[in-house]
Amino acid sequence: MIKPNYLKEGDKVAIVCTARKFSKEEAIPAMELLASWGLVPVLGETIGLDEHQLGGTDDERIADFNKQLRDPSIKAIWCARGGYGTVRIIDHIDFEVLLANPKWIIGFSDVTVLHSHIHNLGVETIHGIMAFSVPKATEDSKESLRKMLYGEKVSYDVDANNNNIEGAVEGVLVGGNLSILYSLLGSVSSIKTEGKILYIEDLDEYLYHLDRMMHNMDRNGMLSGIRGLIVGGMTDMHDNSIPFGYDAIQIIKSVCAQYSFPIMFDMPSGHGQENVALPFGGKVRMTITAEGAKLIQL
Repeated sequence: MIKPNYLKEGDKVAIVCTARKFSKEEAIPAMELLASWGLVPVLGETIGLDEHQLGGTDDERIADFNKQLRDPSIKAIWCARGGYGTVRIIDHIDFEVLLANPKWIIGFSDVTVLHSHIHNLGVETIHGIMAFSVPKATEDSKESLRKMLYGEKVSYDVDANNNNIEGAVEGVLVGGNLSILYSLLGSVSSIKTEGKILYIEDLDEYLYHLDRMMHNMDRNGMLSGIRGLIVGGMTDMHDNSIPFGYDAIQIIKSVCAQYSFPIMFDMPSGHGQENVALPFGGKVRMTITAEGAKLIQL
């Protein structure tokens, strides 16, 4: 995997919309956070654009992202927010420029489209809070992103969960939002999981649909070859008037029961207030015991 250069004080970070719209006023807390880290925030041309739900037309979002990729002074691109829309522009991003001049791409949720596609090209990315997240993000979430941008290794201790499957493994970390991973199946952006540690999280899904997604991920070979599974927030799950009969943890465990890889639940990342940064494409060690779990960036 290609690792972009870590940041240093004075480096520029561009904030852009790849999906939902984001105003200049909303960007102020994120700009202040970057400045407090010694970095220089640069607002992309899509910040403040309004195309219904989206932060500009597809062409405008493509042009802005490519502009930041091509600008050698921009050392990282921080996606403003998720929602929906990144898949509409993914096939028009100039990834040859990224390969020639790697820089950190940061975000989560809908940004999983970028994480997956870029991982398949062999470049590391950061799954972490977005500019939109800053006002409500915990200090640990913000600090973990700062550490990762500056090349300081992160490690996380996670409370014990009786549903965990114990074990210790090392591998490259991949994944993101389960709904997005599921939506990418069969495309060139579908993540390659063989021999890797897979992380998943999701928001606002019906339990039967979570079951559908997990089974289809498995049928597409996304689970059979992984070394381990990390489950972040399964936030605000819904049920029907006739209950599905299983909660999110039970669904995930039932689909994975045929395999022997370790599983960590309750990773403090995803759509909750706690969303610590994860090194996608980087190597990690996952250790799960009856006393608790630990994830260490190697």
